[in-house]
Amino acid sequence: MVQSILNIQNLNKTYQSAGRTLTVLNDINFTIEPGSAVSIVGPSGSGKTTLLGLCAGLDRSTSGTVELNSIRIDSLSEDERAQVRNQYVGFIFQNFQLLPTLTALENVMVPLELRGEKNIRQRSLDLLDKVGLADRGHHYPAQLSGGEQQRVSLARAFSNNPRILFADEPTGNLDAETSEKVVKLIFDLNREAGTTLVLVTHDMDLASKTQRIIRIKGGKLVADDTLIKA
Repeated sequence: MVQSILNIQNLNKTYQSAGRTLTVLNDINFTIEPGSAVSIVGPSGSGKTTLLGLCAGLDRSTSGTVELNSIRIDSLSEDERAQVRNQYVGFIFQNFQLLPTLTALENVMVPLELRGEKNIRQRSLDLLDKVGLADRGHHYPAQLSGGEQQRVSLARAFSNNPRILFADEPTGNLDAETSEKVVKLIFDLNREAGTTLVLVTHDMDLASKTQRIIRIKGGKLVADDTLIKA
């Protein structure tokens, strides 16, 4: 049996709001195999971004378990979760999340510096080259277009050779043509590195490019479909 890269069991997330309990996620269960590409889809407010945050250890569930790369991350401290993320996880966000005071090259180098790795400048330059930005390394985020910023964040996401890549609406702020280029890069880099891809999106065209679609509605998992590729 293939060891899962992500194992979610009986996951719940609630918040207290004005003396009432608000349930954002209700009894979510699924596992994801290494090297697969999976979409999590659902309407706005369905809980999909909250789910992504719990899966990646950015937040902690109210109850249930999250196992990432065979590590129970729901019971870890914030520092320990950060360590797991830095070792195994890559992120791409809708709003790029680049550090404005660092150049494109420096932004890509950050995860490698945190890991104390050597020869990080060359590796970061190679990654910028892969995303077609070899000549833009000295530019700051404000000097780059939205598509270029997302490509920098993609290079950064792959800099620590992640086992799993979480992408939250990665094309949400991009026009159709730029989106297409970024999506192709995400899937190409993912395939080349053998990384597991977990993609949160409301774009069904994008979701259909993955092998499996998990649907969330009102905080519940309502469908889990494997797509048959021609």
